Amino acid sequence: MMMASTASAAGSESRRPARSVLSDGTYDAIRAMLLDHTIPPGQRINIDSIARELDVSQTPVREALARLESDALVVKQPLRGYSATELLTLDELDDLFRFRELLEPWMSARAAEERTEEDSAALMAEIERGRDSLDLDLDQTYGGLSRHDERFHHMIAQMARSPFVSDAYTRAHFQLHVYRVTQVGLAHLRAAADPDVGDTELRVAMEKERGLITISEHTRVAEAIMAGQKNAAAAHMLDHVQSARKRIPPLP
Repeated sequence: MMMASTASAAGSESRRPARSVLSDGTYDAIRAMLLDHTIPPGQRINIDSIARELDVSQTPVREALARLESDALVVKQPLRGYSATELLTLDELDDLFRFRELLEPWMSARAAEERTEEDSAALMAEIERGRDSLDLDLDQTYGGLSRHDERFHHMIAQMARSPFVSDAYTRAHFQLHVYRVTQVGLAHLRAAADPDVGDTELRVAMEKERGLITISEHTRVAEAIMAGQKNAAAAHMLDHVQSARKRIPPLP
């Protein structure tokens, strides 16, 4: 009887998801809430509430929040717990894009020199994933495009085959997350300030039209990289970064 009970317990235990899988899934879910603006910038995060929503214990939620703090998507304050990162100021955004203008064109040119057939195939597959995100529901489109943008730029950083540049990009990439949260926050502020702009209309304009522009720009960069045209790759990436900065709506 004891052996049967032990075997049953072992079988039950084997059906539970591995701790690492549970932790990663919780991290991805909370990260999506932040990038999709389900958790708005500056809002305090209720660990117990999120644990209930995700049907997990508080432990993987705390582990996920610690990782998200490293990503600069949340901040932890003594005696107050975690909150979603506040909006970046426009000056901070300008500094971020100046850094991108310096780093990413060089990164793209180097990727054009170091590319492999596998790199090229993966890059174009990512472009298609970006296009597919435009077919999602409006509430999911922004998050899908944001994750596509992150993957696309990270792939180019890896293709540059430079540990130094990859490390520099990784450090900046945390701030790119914050930028994406900021962009959504600015859009909501604009919608609140302009009664003539309906929420659905604004989201369609920002998430669909801007998504098409972003993917078009990504495609030009990718095609230049795949063709080994390093100067064109750098020029297209610079255009893309500068264009992305101009697409940020002004504070109301």
